[in-house]
This record gives sequence, C-alpha cells and structure tokens, in this order.
Amino acid sequence: MTSKYLAVLLASGAILAATAPAAQAQAQTAQRSYAIPPQDLGDALRQYAAISGREIVAASSLVAGKRSGRVEGRLTADAALSRLLAGTGLTAELVEGRLVVRAGNGAAADEASIDAASDPAIIVTGSRIRGAGPIGSPLATIDRDTLDRSGRATLADFIQTIPQNFSGGPTEANIGMSNRGNSLSNIGFGSAINLRGLGPGATLTLFDGTRPALGGASGAFADLSLVPSAAIERVEILTDGASAIYGSDAVAGVVNVRFRNRFDGAETRLRAGTADGDYGEIQVSQIVGTGWATGHLVVAGEYYHRGNLPSTQRAFASEDLRPFGGPDLRSNYNNPGTIVAANGRRFHIPAGQDGRDLSAADLIPSADFNSGDGRRHVDILPEQKNASLYASAEQAIGDHVKLLARALYADRRFEARRRLNGTIPLTVTAANPYYVDPIGTGQPITVYYDPAADFGPEGVRGRVRALNTALGARADVGRWEIEVAGGYGLQREHYDGVNLIHFTRLPQAAAASTFATALNPFGDGAVNDPALIDRLRGSLAVDTRYRVWTGALRADGPLFRLPAGEAKLALGAEYRRDRLTYVQTSDLVGTAPRTDGIPGLPDKRIVRSLYAELALPVFDADGSFPGELSLSLAGRYEDYSDVGDTANPKAGIRWTPLPGLALRASYGRSFRAPFFDELVGTANARYQAIRVADPASPTGQSIVLALFGFRPDIGPEKATSWTAGVDFEPAFLPGAKLALTWFDIDYRGRIASGSAEFRNFLVARDIYAPLIEDNPDPAVVAAYFADPSFSNAIGAAPGDVRAIIDVRTRNLSSSRVRGLDFDLGYSRPIGEGHIDLSFGGSRLFEIDNRLIETAAPNNVVGTLGNPVKLRLRGRAGFTLGAFDGGVAVNHVGSYRNRTITPEERVKSWTTVDLQLGARIAGADDPGGRSLRLALSINNLFDSDPPYARFQSIGSAIGYDPEQANAIGRTIALQAVVAW
Repeated sequence: MTSKYLAVLLASGAILAATAPAAQAQAQTAQRSYAIPPQDLGDALRQYAAISGREIVAASSLVAGKRSGRVEGRLTADAALSRLLAGTGLTAELVEGRLVVRAGNGAAADEASIDAASDPAIIVTGSRIRGAGPIGSPLATIDRDTLDRSGRATLADFIQTIPQNFSGGPTEANIGMSNRGNSLSNIGFGSAINLRGLGPGATLTLFDGTRPALGGASGAFADLSLVPSAAIERVEILTDGASAIYGSDAVAGVVNVRFRNRFDGAETRLRAGTADGDYGEIQVSQIVGTGWATGHLVVAGEYYHRGNLPSTQRAFASEDLRPFGGPDLRSNYNNPGTIVAANGRRFHIPAGQDGRDLSAADLIPSADFNSGDGRRHVDILPEQKNASLYASAEQAIGDHVKLLARALYADRRFEARRRLNGTIPLTVTAANPYYVDPIGTGQPITVYYDPAADFGPEGVRGRVRALNTALGARADVGRWEIEVAGGYGLQREHYDGVNLIHFTRLPQAAAASTFATALNPFGDGAVNDPALIDRLRGSLAVDTRYRVWTGALRADGPLFRLPAGEAKLALGAEYRRDRLTYVQTSDLVGTAPRTDGIPGLPDKRIVRSLYAELALPVFDADGSFPGELSLSLAGRYEDYSDVGDTANPKAGIRWTPLPGLALRASYGRSFRAPFFDELVGTANARYQAIRVADPASPTGQSIVLALFGFRPDIGPEKATSWTAGVDFEPAFLPGAKLALTWFDIDYRGRIASGSAEFRNFLVARDIYAPLIEDNPDPAVVAAYFADPSFSNAIGAAPGDVRAIIDVRTRNLSSSRVRGLDFDLGYSRPIGEGHIDLSFGGSRLFEIDNRLIETAAPNNVVGTLGNPVKLRLRGRAGFTLGAFDGGVAVNHVGSYRNRTITPEERVKSWTTVDLQLGARIAGADDPGGRSLRLALSINNLFDSDPPYARFQSIGSAIGYDPEQANAIGRTIALQAVVAW
C-alpha cells in the first residue's frame, strides 16, 4: 500500500484524523490504561488516539453509524485497537507511518485485524490462518457487551436464545422427558448446543480453539454450563460444515468460546435474580489480569447457585391436562392408593387413616383408579451449584518465541427430584397383617401404591468435575508462525439415586406375615416404620470418566504475492486420544448389589490428522468494480483407530463487487465419528423369535427372527453442506447492515435403528425392504438359534422363521436440512447518545428425515421434537450518557404435535426482555475504575409456554421443554465493579 491509497481515501469524503504525536515509537508495545465504552466509532477512535499516542486516519463515511467495541484495562495499543474495531467489519493498516482504517477484505467479518501492526495471534473461528477469517462462510460473533446486556446469567442460558439453536437434546430441562438427541446420556444435568436440531454431536464446541473433555454417559456433548461467564470474551459461531478445518463433529457448525486472555485490571460481578419468589439464583465472580513487557496473566473465578424449580409451582407442569383442553394422563399410583380385588373390581383407599384398622366397609368402590399426578414429586429444573476457575498465562522468550498456558476447572453439584425407576403394583396376600379384602374371598389383592410418602420423592444427587488444560509455544520464523500445542481434558460425572425402592424386597414385604416385616400400603401418608422402609430401599450409583489428550504442530504464513495481495497457507498435524469409562453399581433387584460397565465399550480412540488451508486474493480493484474476490481451499485427512479413515474438503468464495456489498458461498464435506457406546458391536447383541404383522400371511402374522443390538461395522456419519449469502451495508444509510445466508445440509449414514417400527416391517415392505431377508438360509437361522444371545419366548422352531429383520443400530438414516438465516442491524448516534437496532432469525424450509433411503419424504420441520419453521430475535438498545437499556423480543413460531392422534397445533410463543443499566461511578476515571448497575427482566409479561401435550414413557406434561422455558418472569440485579 502506498500514498496512492491515501490519496484515494482522502478524495472519498470527509476524513476523521486523530493524532497525538507523543510516544509514537513506543505506542506498539507500551501498555496503557483504557476505559473506552461502546459508542460512536469516530468518538472512540479519537479517545483511543489520545490515550495511545497513535495517529489514526479514517473516512467519515466509513465509520459513520458504526459502534465501537468496549476497551477496558491495561493493554498494548495494538490489542486495544483490535478490541475497538471488533465487530465493525473494519481493519487498520499501517500506511507510511499512520494507521488507516479501511473496510475489511472479506476475511474477517466480525473480528478486527491489524495487518501490519497487530497481534499476530488473532485467529477467527473457521480458519487456521492468523489474521484471517472463514472466506465464504457465515460467522456470527457474540461479544462481551452482548452477553452483559442479554440479562442471562450463564452462557448455557444465553445459547437457548440463539435462533439457530434447538433446545432438544442434552439440556437440564429435558431430563426425564425426552430421549431424543442423546438426552438420556445427560446424567449430570449439563447443557449443550444443538445447531439446526441435528444433535449435539453434529455441533463442535471448542474452548479457545481446543477440544474439551466431553460430558454425559456417552461422551456426546461439551457441557457449556461449566464455563464461567465472567471469563468469556466472546463466542464465535460458524454455521456451516467445517470438518476440513476441525475434524469430527463440525457438521452443523462450530461454537468457539473465547476467553479474556488479555484482560488487564480487576473486575467484580455480583448478581441476584428471582422468578416469582420461588426460584432464585446468585452469581459472584472475580477476574484479575496484569501484564508486563513480555507477558500476561489472567485469573477468573465464579460461583453460581440456582435453586430448584418444582413442578408444583407451574400449573402447566402437570399430568392432568384437562384445564388446558387435554386428557387426564395421571398415573394409577397414588397415596392413598387403589385396591384391585381378585375379580378385577377397584376400590379407593380412604384418606385420613393409617391403614391399621381398615375394613372392607371403609373402602370406596370406583370404576377408576385413584389417580396420582407424578409431576407433584418432580422438579422442572434441578438445584445447581457451580464453582469454576479459569487461568491464562503468556510469556515471551526473546523477540520470537511465546509460551502459553491455559486451564479451566469446574466443580458443579446438582440435586433434583425426578422419576428415576418408578414403582410397581404390589400383590398383598392374606398373610399380611394389614390385609383387607374388598370382596371377602381371602384371595390376593393388588394395590397401586405410591411409595413417595414413606420413602420420599425419587431423585438424584450428584457432581460433575472437569479440568481442561492447554499448553503451547509459538515461534516467529520470518513471516511465518509455527506453533506446538498440547492439551489434556478430564470430565468426571457421578450421581446417586435417592429414595429408590428395591424391586425384590418391596414385593416380599407386601407379602410378609408379621408387623415387623410387612409393608402397610393401605394408609394415607407416611404410615410405615422408618426402619422398615430403610431396609426396603434400593440404590443406584453411576460414574463416568471422559479423558482427552491432544497434540498439534501448526504453521501458517504468506506463501507468495499476487497482484491483489498475499496468498496465505496454513498446515498442520494433530493427534488426539479419547477414553470413556462407565461404571454402574446397583442394588435394585436380587439379593446382592452388582457392578456393571458397558459390554464391548472400546478402550480408547486414537485420531491422527493432517490438514491444509489456502487463502487466495484473486483480484482487488481498490473499491471500484469489479471489486475484490477471495478464495479459500482446505482439506483434512483423519485416521481413526476404530472406524477407519476419512478425507474432507472445503471451499469458499467471497466477492465484493462494490463497497458495502459482499457475496459469498461455501461448500464442504463433514462427518461425525460414532460415540463410544455406538461401537459396542456384538457384545450387546440380542436375537429373538417374534410374531409380527404380515399382510401376506393367511393368519395376518408371521414369525421372524429379529436382530437387535449394534452392527460391528458402524462408521462415521457424513454430510455435505452448501451455503450462499450476501452482506450489505448501504452507503445511503450509514449504520445499516443486512446479512442473508441460505444453507443446505445433506446428512447421510446417520446412526439409527428401526427398533421403533420393527413390528411393521412386513406391513411396509416397500420402505423397509433393505432390512428384510425373506426365506433366509436354514443354516444361518440355525446358527442364530444356537447363539447364547438368542431368546425364544414364543417357542418357535427354526423352520417357522419366514424372514430375518435387521433392527440393529447402524449407519441407516438421513436428514436434509434447508433454510435461511437473516440478520438486520442499524446503529447510529443520536445527540449525546446512540441507538442500536437488530433483528435476526432462522427460517427452516425442510428437515427431511428418512429412516432409510427408500422411505418416502418425511418433512418434520415445524413438528414436536424438531425445530420450528421460524425463530426470531429482535432488540432495540440505546446509550445516553451514563445510562443504557434495551428491549428484546423472542419469538418461537407455531408447530404441529404429530405424536398424538389427532394431531394438535401448538401456538407460537413470544416473550419480551427488558434491560436497564447505569454507570454511576468512574465514567471519567482514566484508571478504568467504574461501577455499573443493571436491572434485567426476562419474560417481562410473564408469558406461559403454549399448551403442548408432551408425553414420555410413564409421564406427561402440558408444555414442550424443547421449545419453551418454564421459569416465567425473572428479575435480576447485577453490579459490575471495575477497579
């Protein structure tokens, strides 16, 4: 770049020139105290120049309507300018001794880079090339200021508001209600992100670019609830396939949590919140950071405590759905319970008595059971206590080498009332001293008895501990940078069942013959001796441990110069080793406790990878048509010790034909490696002779041999992703911007089984033909009959088998997802203040799920259990002197509940959030001392979730926890003290 560029810039319009000539030579390395709040970019640049002593040149038309990022603490001038320009789409370039602000070159849409005088460590998610970004790919950045003004206490809470995320899968609200998306594996009440609803395993979550240890019984997701919110600098979300860059799991996208590794100073955060007085939270955090000429150190700690939310506090959290126009789905178990006599007649046990002197005349004949609402003993959300600590250190050795170390430790404890194992009908004989016979025959009776009054509500109590560390060294070799890095992650989860019954001892007590040993199921409330109840208790304990070791050698830098700029290349080799262990100790049946693992669970997984990424500037017309064109090409080869190898490419293009208008597109192939518990192979095989419906049989049924379990040849799931989009910042409306992204994900070979539909295989032969083997070889059938895993409850002979149906889990299903993401924004100064308007969302056109390729199209978008067609989020914010505030609107579109007959419509749900803040001290303190108070009210109008008949095995509820939040209006106060 030469003085010609300056002349063009000067001729393009008014110039903002900010200069403070003193200390220019030391400006790049000296650290100074900055306290620049988000504001009009022009004003922020003037403040920056005054503090840093650097000369800044920027066209007024370029910065008009743009808002700066927040800059606080002791920073170098380069680091401060990078933060100031973050999210503006602008970069700063050193031209003949002066910093010139210019429009981004398409490589960094949401992260500022300073080409000639910047910290070379900047890497934007979606690219391995430093100072660049994902060419052609959609990238969104959630900065520190956005998190602060959202009114959410934790990252896990905030993620649920992102339109591209679907809250199905491992979240604490789904436990016990849904088994979709590995929800059942979420034994520690963690929270994952689930982009596009393709499952948590299809979204790769990184902590500062490093894979963390995974959570759950399957090691299926990264637990965002363990991240201390005070330590977060920003969250970068890439919403296209990126396996060529990062490897497995990056099918729907990548979420990279960036930490405040360059923070300087001290900051204390205090927060208290409540929802209707029956649900509260407290959060206390502290971060301190200091820097010296050759290094930096940051330490952040946070404590978060949130109470439980009982179902009894929310009317819609009930199994009795009659008040909402639905059915009564309460269970047959209650206290007092129901007696079923030998002839099948039912009698209610009366209330207000202890069951010791009960007679047949006291019983209440009824046609129905004395139904009980199982939700009355269940929490919607658990109690959570989380203590976390983050530390980051950097130290330069000489002029060309830097050492880095980072560690995140979290200890989260949880407790919740939930239905874990349930109960069973009790057979009571005349030997029981409390026995009462409604019909006088003296025969055994059956009692539907809820043991919660005697045992206490069922529940879980447990602990999750996680440690994720990273060490690295970077060296400058000419204009290239080489990095050697390694990491270790460990996540341990444990829970104990609470107030469980023993399924052998409880029935024995119901049939016992003495007062000391017999159970009394006929009373109202807790009527049994606590010592007896303790002898009838069962126990269950589960322990999991996931460990990951990583190592990497990376290099990137300029390759050669083209007329439009430098071609840049990144190369790398990576090594990863994963291990998962699972141990369950139970004393629920039989005479002695037993300890089990998962048969066939792989001992470990080793992954070796090679990748390369090339960024090419094709042409650059210096702001004139045809503008700028950039290309990127990437490829990755990975070899898995358990599922073989895979190679995946990616390509991206970005064309800026005119200033303010950019067109982009990307293509990539992605994959997801199987979870450990999907690779157990034949160790869990079960072969069974059963009768199924068969229209071709004279009797309407045929005997088949059904194969259950897991196929031994399960391999990675594979996907092809396309995106195309436009970014528009019109010159005629400074401060306005528009981003549109169309996406198409073809996800194939998904790991699934036909277990839910196997009894209809012969009815729908046109669909399930690939899973049916008609007239099988007698020798094959005989081999299955002789296998130890074979069971034959119907007493079939090998010659009776008409077909073999394969119900084993395998690479079977597919999903095709198409949709449009959009984001509109407008920002401009007004008088002494500033306004910000934003409106974004995701419109899904198709989610075509097929169990097998021959199945008919099944578009499930907008149906219960899947993402809705339309999700929106809008916000209007302002800053006026020391005051700021905003109103946000969240909208979830209506959808259909097809899990019931006839299907029902679930209404849309719209909530409003309000935030108000004031910086009441320290606004003009050059040392960065300040106090900010904020009030947030989420769900301002206390809007209940829309009615949805949401059923699971053995329970039901009146709202959809995968789409709505049951908490209601939440009011929180927060104080942020910088000192």
